[in-house]
Amino acid sequence: MTSDVEVKAGGGRTEANGNTALPAGRLDIDAVVRELGEALEGEVDASPLRLAQYTTDASNYRVPPQVVAMPRTEADVVAAVRIAARHGLPVTVRGGGTSCAGNAVGPGLVLDVSRHLNRIISIDPEARTATVQPGVVLADLQAAAAAHGLRFGPDPSTATRCTLGGMIGNNACGPHGLAYGRTADNVRRLRWLTGTGEVLDLGAGRDSVDAVPGLEQFVLANLETIRTEFGRFGRQISGYSLEHLLPENGRNLAAALAGTEGTCGIILEAELDLVPRSAAPALAVLGYPDMASAADAVPALLPHRPLALEGLDAALVETVRRSPAGGSMPALPAGEGWLMVEVGGATNAEALAAAQAMVADAGALDAVVLPSGPDATRLWQIRADGAGLAGRTAAGAQAWPGWEDSAVPPEHLGDYLRDLTALMDERGLSGLAYGHFGDGCVHLRIDFPLGHDGAAMRGFLEAAAELVARYGGSLSGEHGDGRARGELLPTMYSPQAIAAFAGFKALFDPHNMLNPGVVVDPEPMDASLRRPQAVELRASDGFAFAHDAGNVTDSLHRCVGVGKCRADLREQGGFMCPSFQATRDEEQSTRGRARVLQEMLNGGIVTLGWSSPEVHDALDLCLSCKACANDCPTGIDMAMFKSEALHQTYKGRLRPLAHYTFGRLPQWLRLVGPFGSLVNAVAKVGPLRRLMMRLAGADPRRGLPVFPAKPFRSLGAAPVAVAPGKPVAAMGKPVGDDAAGVAEGPTGDHPVLLWVDSFSDAMGPDVALAAVKVLRAAGCDVQLAGPGACCGLTLITTGQLTAAKAKLAKTLDVLHPHVAAGRTVVGLEPSCTAVLRSDLVELLPGDPRSAEVSRATKTVAEFLRSIEWTPPAAAEKLLVQPHCHQHSVMGYQQDLALLGDMGCDVEVSSGCCGLAGNFGMEKGHYEISEKIAQDGILRKAAAAPDRAIMADGFSCRTQVADLAGLDSRHLVQVIADALEMGPHGK
Repeated sequence: MTSDVEVKAGGGRTEANGNTALPAGRLDIDAVVRELGEALEGEVDASPLRLAQYTTDASNYRVPPQVVAMPRTEADVVAAVRIAARHGLPVTVRGGGTSCAGNAVGPGLVLDVSRHLNRIISIDPEARTATVQPGVVLADLQAAAAAHGLRFGPDPSTATRCTLGGMIGNNACGPHGLAYGRTADNVRRLRWLTGTGEVLDLGAGRDSVDAVPGLEQFVLANLETIRTEFGRFGRQISGYSLEHLLPENGRNLAAALAGTEGTCGIILEAELDLVPRSAAPALAVLGYPDMASAADAVPALLPHRPLALEGLDAALVETVRRSPAGGSMPALPAGEGWLMVEVGGATNAEALAAAQAMVADAGALDAVVLPSGPDATRLWQIRADGAGLAGRTAAGAQAWPGWEDSAVPPEHLGDYLRDLTALMDERGLSGLAYGHFGDGCVHLRIDFPLGHDGAAMRGFLEAAAELVARYGGSLSGEHGDGRARGELLPTMYSPQAIAAFAGFKALFDPHNMLNPGVVVDPEPMDASLRRPQAVELRASDGFAFAHDAGNVTDSLHRCVGVGKCRADLREQGGFMCPSFQATRDEEQSTRGRARVLQEMLNGGIVTLGWSSPEVHDALDLCLSCKACANDCPTGIDMAMFKSEALHQTYKGRLRPLAHYTFGRLPQWLRLVGPFGSLVNAVAKVGPLRRLMMRLAGADPRRGLPVFPAKPFRSLGAAPVAVAPGKPVAAMGKPVGDDAAGVAEGPTGDHPVLLWVDSFSDAMGPDVALAAVKVLRAAGCDVQLAGPGACCGLTLITTGQLTAAKAKLAKTLDVLHPHVAAGRTVVGLEPSCTAVLRSDLVELLPGDPRSAEVSRATKTVAEFLRSIEWTPPAAAEKLLVQPHCHQHSVMGYQQDLALLGDMGCDVEVSSGCCGLAGNFGMEKGHYEISEKIAQDGILRKAAAAPDRAIMADGFSCRTQVADLAGLDSRHLVQVIADALEMGPHGK
């Protein structure tokens, strides 16, 4: 499809085809959807499932759209806006959907440009420019520019998923806005679509101003207002940045349109300035008695021309320390408030010297200076995750945006923080503060009680607006006003300035079709709030999991939309979200699924509760990998919600076939037992294998794992069962000689209960045998957990939670007496071990044994490292596939440390293997399971054929064998092989 719009160079203007006047009468949305579908190459979707995913962004607001379109071409965008204009349908443009103020939600047509309009058109290293489509993710541009020693200056914490179009729309800044300016300061040219369907090429200078009839007259009529009220300090983002239109500022229309939040037009293409990358930045971390004192020190540091100057509060740091990734956080200098200051230099030595010189002027209690490297990167990650981590207060309450990015001139920042804290204390509110202190910008989410209404939020925001205005500040320092602060603009602007906003918008969008309710004629700040519309659900209402203190609704609203699930985190060691990585569709992101579940709570779009087709469609391609519980800074656990949804839907009802086959796999494995050889023979006959897979509800393209000749427990290993209250020494027998040569009686100083799960017993006896050998070599007194110790994982993933709870209760009966007697439970299968560490306490929170067994359960690596055992040397080159559940629940650091102690050369394949238990076996999942594997572990295996694959997860080993015929080993087998080779690994 080609556009019939012509664009004249130098800011020419074209007329739109068709009538753009808004028609009277009721909108026929079905007709609009048909017309859009016929005109656009991209997707057009008005289904409840799709609409639910776009009801909100990263803000407090819920505004259901009527149709969502994902344009493939510039012509699609133009056609969509023209069609919407003819029908009077409002249009809101959306990039990564990370807007915190409700800038990217709207009541009519939502155009998602991130799916297809994401091409970097060109990079000119000599001119230091990049030309991009609006859906390009900032991190992708940074990676492409880095090859030329360049970067885009502004860098918000959402860089891995925010788009350049969204950054321009909100005039984003980030930490390095201090050195490189706002996005508006880095935009050279915009290809711009107005609300009437006209396409303009706009930049700086008289030609661009003349391309918009009436714009020069508008500037002249408002000269006094623009010169006195706009551009007073760098982070004055609220409203429109009209100061760029002044003759003395070069009549820069492109810069003026940055920050208009999609209310004046739509970006079709942008030419951006790039800057040289700092050769060797150093990081100075400065400690102060509190955050306000840290802010007081900022003016003295600015003459050192830092690249970034960020503030952190002790409460936020403590929240990070308690998070799953907090264990690897480097120590901070003494203090309760910190400044993180990045200083550039041509060499490491020069940068470190500059940092030390700055420290001398800092007046800090304590300081640490770090060169560029892993420790500095980990500290910066605290800031990057701040938006999500600050979604919970220090006490664990939900915190909300609304006053999340106010700004004042830096010289007033300390006093402003003290007054802001006093205002929160006065109203019984709290939040975790941090921010871009070098620019005077404070990020803060507050625990507004939004469960019923927005009255408390309104009262606070009105008072806070008065406060920031007294300091000559801005309601917004980088996120824009959106629906959160537009109503408050008269607090910081005169009536003449407010009228100027309306006049400027009318030049580009005379019918108020683009993002209505934002900036001009704004919606009330407490209208369309998402949380008050939600039905309150509690665990006492019949839910299986404990959720957040028993509040299911609060748990579902953990997702505040930061969108980290949309980022490709695999090169950074992340695993979330495998189905989105494969499809790049919002529907398959953790956030998209959370939005559908949140819509279920208010019944506006998703109307049938947990059994709604939209709920099950949204959750179908969730692999239950649990990575979101670790990788998402909000800690939302979509695997738990998938299990809960299946549980609520099928209670007392006939279930899908796969629930009876894969969901009860341990029972089937026990039945196969001695007939493994027969099953193997049948599996070699293609038609019979395919028939068996179909009968089991599996994809017939899948192979069957090869069963061993005998399960582990048939090899002569005597299980040990301990009755409650009976001494361990008086019961049963230790592992027998047939199980790796363990002698009768106590054999070591470290009492261990080896838990051989159903998979290791029936499918991987070699793993269990190797584990016994390794634990014996480590000087352990090894006993086996008795029959009945099953985690119920397959029951959990298929939502058979009543049965899972019963199974776990029996498991506690088996394991707890050993734990009470001082034994450590060592698990072999990561997913099963993770159940005892996490799901157990969620499903049986009232049983005190749950917490005790959970604390006593360890992986092999955790246990061996805890007893400080020196492993054998092994000069192996390994490609390691961590299991998703281990990454999420236990972490993989101890495994990597153990392999490092052995001298192994390790490459880690981050991301899911794609099988994920029953997921990859089920009908309808084969293609996405295969793509996840091909993009992850199989791609890395093909690139490094000299590396042996190590995978502790039975699913992971099955996946690489089934799809690529590759062998793999468990960690205990790698160690056992090294023991066989002798003390020097030879």
